[in-house]
Amino acid sequence: MTIAEEASIASPKGYPLGHTRPPLDVDDLPEPEEVFKVPHIGPKQAITHVIGPSLIALGISIGSGEWLLAPLGVASYGFVGIGWIILISAVLQTFYNMEVSRYIMATGEVPILGFARVAPGAIFWVAISLAILYMANIWGGWAAGAGESLYVLFTGDLVDTPSERTTARFLAFGLMLLVLAITLVGRKIARTLELVNWVIVGFIVVTLLIVDLIVVPFSTWAAALRGLVTPALPPSGVDATVIGGIVGYTALSSGLNWYAMNYYRDHGYGMGYRVGFISGLIGGRQEEIAPVGKTFPDTPENERRWKRWFRLLMLDQWVVFFGGALIGIFLTTLLVSHLAGLPGEAAPTRETMPTYAADVLSRHYGSFFYYWALLMGFFVLFSTQIGIYEGLVRNVADGLYGTSERFRQFLAGDPRRFYYPYMAVLAVVIGIILFVALPVGLVLISANMANLGALIYPFLLMYLNSKLPGPARMRWWSYVILMLNVLFFGFFFINFAVSQLTGSPLVSF
Repeated sequence: MTIAEEASIASPKGYPLGHTRPPLDVDDLPEPEEVFKVPHIGPKQAITHVIGPSLIALGISIGSGEWLLAPLGVASYGFVGIGWIILISAVLQTFYNMEVSRYIMATGEVPILGFARVAPGAIFWVAISLAILYMANIWGGWAAGAGESLYVLFTGDLVDTPSERTTARFLAFGLMLLVLAITLVGRKIARTLELVNWVIVGFIVVTLLIVDLIVVPFSTWAAALRGLVTPALPPSGVDATVIGGIVGYTALSSGLNWYAMNYYRDHGYGMGYRVGFISGLIGGRQEEIAPVGKTFPDTPENERRWKRWFRLLMLDQWVVFFGGALIGIFLTTLLVSHLAGLPGEAAPTRETMPTYAADVLSRHYGSFFYYWALLMGFFVLFSTQIGIYEGLVRNVADGLYGTSERFRQFLAGDPRRFYYPYMAVLAVVIGIILFVALPVGLVLISANMANLGALIYPFLLMYLNSKLPGPARMRWWSYVILMLNVLFFGFFFINFAVSQLTGSPLVSF
């Protein structure tokens, strides 16, 4: 007897999963062609219709870690050791993303609602998850960095004085309002963000590759590639906070990557198509979002469809997300490490990192590269700002809407009535926080807090994904990969935490 048949006997109303949420409704998996409204899925359709959620995650990924933290570490300590850490982090995070997305595709529920199915229940896990997510991301280092890049681009002056920094922070606040404006438009907010990231990520990767080919010697390319694939411990003397930040923000947000996977539901992957999405205020009509997910019966036809969806997920994650994240972090660290080695140039610091590339390029290669680097820095950090800011809002909206019937009644079934006012309030809160510290300092806090999630959420995923219908249920190797995530990212969080509490890390390199 299959697990689905057991579930239907146990509960004629649905498929029970966990003990603290209603059973999942049961329906057949849709065909990908039904979801994406195309006659068949080929390479063209995969690019124009299927690929999408990973682009939003990639837009976040090619950001603080790639433009600020990894280049800062490599320029200070070299490629060997740090490159290997980067590669391991990217591989483990992509496997982790696959497990998070497995749950979404099989149930149509976003992760924060899935976690609510684990004892002690919704109140505990939704509150804890949002608290950790906000502790890691509300500091606004990504926004501050984007504001500084924009300030220098407009004025030509580095952000050195208190008045200049104040102006840059107001620009950062204005950029958050721009994100709010972007989310207003479109049938699906997720689709609007995907299209924006197509443009931004395309500009970043293509122009960065061209500039690296022009200014970086091939000997440095070779050294960087060797550093990426050479197994080695972190460099001697590396700061525990810096190495923890690189680990946490390589690819995305280590243990907190789940917050950026909600878009698979909205894009319509698997059972997400049966549940609904948040629409834009202009050009979209909000349809009811099911507060409880749906899963599928264990039948040969649904097993065939599941395999198709999982292959599409692998394409989105391993080709677009993993490939794009690795290329992005490689190209940025390659450029900054070359610039730090030019005659008369000092290594970057936390204070100079947001505009370091532009400053050095202007002295050695001319004004064109100066303005390109400023524009690049802005796009890199603004794409991160879009994803993190919207993700903070989305997860609160999804968490409250899915767990509180009173909240749904208050909104008359339209989550936008909360989504947009809350986004405006959050912009003000983050705007105030922006004035607390330097961008890189804020980002380092965020990145290390992201590693905390790796000590918690892989265990929840093991529980949830072990109880899915047969075709979707995780296999033995998934347990191994999730435990490696716990050990790897958890170690760097503990090392960071001990360093902050005692003044010296648990393990020094």
